[in-house]
Amino acid sequence: MNDHDDILIRCHELTKHYRRGDRTVTPLQALDLLVSRGEYLALMGPSGSGKTTLLNLVAGIDSPSEGKLEVCGQDLTQLSRGRLARWRAHHVGYIFQLYHLVPVLTAFENVELPLLLDDLSRRERRERVESTLALVGLDDRMHHFPRELSGGQEQRVAIARALVGSPELLVADEPTGDLDREAADAVLGLLRSLSREYGKTIVMVTHDPRAAQAADRILHLEKGRLLEQEGA
Repeated sequence: MNDHDDILIRCHELTKHYRRGDRTVTPLQALDLLVSRGEYLALMGPSGSGKTTLLNLVAGIDSPSEGKLEVCGQDLTQLSRGRLARWRAHHVGYIFQLYHLVPVLTAFENVELPLLLDDLSRRERRERVESTLALVGLDDRMHHFPRELSGGQEQRVAIARALVGSPELLVADEPTGDLDREAADAVLGLLRSLSREYGKTIVMVTHDPRAAQAADRILHLEKGRLLEQEGA
């Protein structure tokens, strides 16, 4: 078993209920999970299996109904909605399938957005944005608008935006789902590099077995329960 300090995510009997009309839906049921610092974890399973629910819980976007959830040393069940939002801004970067870039802003400006809430000088913001765009291989595209970029380049801008605040945890919801194979492979290679070379902890939801093979470990969910785990 890993030492306590090596664990970034601890889920114990994690359960989530929703009310849908007059019935209760339980996308996650008493799930136990440990994720080590620097680990690259893939979540797989059919639609409705609880993958995205789990992703949103560990990212602090949603709150569990029951159980314990500790991420980056913080018990998320003890935080109010406002404190949870502040915690998320400092510890988590979220990568979406459809990028969610602002079309009227350049790549530089899109990546800079999360930093505008921080107490940084303009020079500090510029240096951080430029170094992050260079990290994802887009330092020569920083003044281009999203419409001037390929899908793969847009996703790399989105990854840079998620990274620019130096979060401990990156969560990715189908990050290659809208990309062709060449672009998808480039994004997966970037994510693996961020885990192996920069120590980022990554939790990725994917339907693509090939994408999942880029991870250190694959976790299968069905009907809110953990079925099996396998190394990549």
